[in-house]
Amino acid sequence: MPRPPFVCSDEEAFMNVRISGIGRELAKAAVCLQLLIFVGCGGGGSSSKQVTAPPAQPLPTPTTYSNPLAAKVGSATVESCADPSLIRAESDGAWYMYCTGDPLNDTDKNTDGSWKFRHMPILKSTDLVTWTYVGDVFSTKPSWVKGGLWAPAIKYFGGKYYLYYSASDTFIGSGGSAIGVAVSSSPTGPWVDSGTPVVEPGPTAVIDPEVIEENGQKYIYFGTFHGGIRIRTLSADGLQSNPASEQPIAIPNRYEGPYIIRRDGYYYMFLSASNCCNGALSGYSVFVARSASPFGPFTDRDGNSVLASRTGGTLVLGMNGNRWVGPGHNAGFTDSGGKDWMVYHAIDRNRPYFAGSPGFTKRPVMMDPIDWVDGWPVVRGGHWASDTVMPKPASKTGETTQYQMNARVNDQLGQLNSAYSDDFDLPVAGAQWSWVRAPQAAAVRMNGSGLEFDTSGTELFEDIDDAPVLLEGTPSGDYAVETKLRLNVPADGCCQNYAQAGLVIYGDDDNYIKLVHASIWETRQIEFGKEVAPVPQGHSRYGSMVLEAPGDWTWLRIVKRTSGSEETYTAYTSRDGANWSRGGTWTHSLGTRARIGLLSMNAPGFTATFDYVRVYALAN
Repeated sequence: MPRPPFVCSDEEAFMNVRISGIGRELAKAAVCLQLLIFVGCGGGGSSSKQVTAPPAQPLPTPTTYSNPLAAKVGSATVESCADPSLIRAESDGAWYMYCTGDPLNDTDKNTDGSWKFRHMPILKSTDLVTWTYVGDVFSTKPSWVKGGLWAPAIKYFGGKYYLYYSASDTFIGSGGSAIGVAVSSSPTGPWVDSGTPVVEPGPTAVIDPEVIEENGQKYIYFGTFHGGIRIRTLSADGLQSNPASEQPIAIPNRYEGPYIIRRDGYYYMFLSASNCCNGALSGYSVFVARSASPFGPFTDRDGNSVLASRTGGTLVLGMNGNRWVGPGHNAGFTDSGGKDWMVYHAIDRNRPYFAGSPGFTKRPVMMDPIDWVDGWPVVRGGHWASDTVMPKPASKTGETTQYQMNARVNDQLGQLNSAYSDDFDLPVAGAQWSWVRAPQAAAVRMNGSGLEFDTSGTELFEDIDDAPVLLEGTPSGDYAVETKLRLNVPADGCCQNYAQAGLVIYGDDDNYIKLVHASIWETRQIEFGKEVAPVPQGHSRYGSMVLEAPGDWTWLRIVKRTSGSEETYTAYTSRDGANWSRGGTWTHSLGTRARIGLLSMNAPGFTATFDYVRVYALAN
């Protein structure tokens, strides 16, 4: 039986939320508040009368938000909610978000001082701006789960909530990752685990579920970099998958974290690429491809398949040079005004790790609008992760969405700077070039229409610094440098790891920005990397993101701009030299030591041909 109103004890319902110290006392006081006011009246004497307080007025609904989303556990802040998934409840109209099982903040620890890895935290909100921790999905892990609980995907079928999740390791057979599911009639539980995996452990990683239902048939997507993304059909009750139905969706060594939006007859698959959890050098980002069928093929805006070796995918969300790096592993929702939004995690490059644990990356939850341009999604008109106040989504029926797209204009080239440009059409390269670690003479040739530069099994990575680098100076001020490149690795097949060639903005062997066409296992990708040194102990020195698909010939461009005490470096790529796709933006502080360079390195036996290097002023 519920307690009578205004009765307070030490066993109040706050015990469902971990509150301690002054936060707990304040919370207790709020619930136990007696809404009685005693007012003294009269002159020489005194008397009292009981006055009923006016009804409490609801707090005004916020009209704006800013990243990261405001989330509380008691009086403390929830500082990490990786791999978010959310749903609007049928019962109360509130929004519920589910996160990977990391600690909630810097103080979320067990009594022995170890980190408290949660069994998938649940956050609740009525306005999509302010969120409150309301508990974990499980009090203890399901008996078949050995490892962590990751990447939840919340769904609602037939009057019940289904939470699909990744078990990073299991007690099944020889172990390995698998997909589980728990069911509840409420978004906060209690949750009943099915007791066995929906997708069993296999020879490659089985994580990151996404589930859709179409015409009564349920489908599950899962997988990660190792093994690629796959699809299976699900049983009618959503608790089992059919191994015989499994088909590949995306090539290995590129993507993870699938999420589907259905729109205008297409299945849009959002996929995350690169390293999710590399501190301030995380290059995680979100791409999209679409298909008319749940089974694919999924192709990007230019028709490139995500199953191809030259891997397709149109960039939706990447780094933009502000404090947020590594934005990815998204989910989506449509607000009450009909606007699409994305929730995702990102990393504050100024505070990338849990306190006292360098290397353990903290991933706060973020939100930004999805705009649709010519049938393709892009976050915030191409501005990507926001770091300023934004109009909030319409969270309740009758609200309208105030956000309006302001499309980002890409960097535009100005006048050619001939002093730093070379078309490589003479018997020798221009006099402005010099070497760091010159290769053998036969490894570099001028063929009359380009510079040929052989790979040689060398490297430029952290403490391995034996690669030849061909360098020239940089102009003063902002500029763009561009090259046209062909790397003659086979178009398909494995493995020419990690043959690569392209541009570098070189400060020294441990401080640079590079943009290269690289062969990575069975894929051919464009990698945009950054190395920095020195760094505090335990912090990352090298990180990279990937860009859209390379071609037989690939055009690469880096745009450098000065931004306060540091520089921003933005990548662009093209397969025809006319239509360019923007990649992410790294920051660095190379200063006056920066030089423009060319690289051709790693797996020996291949040749990079550079048609030209051209340097431009900027027009905007």
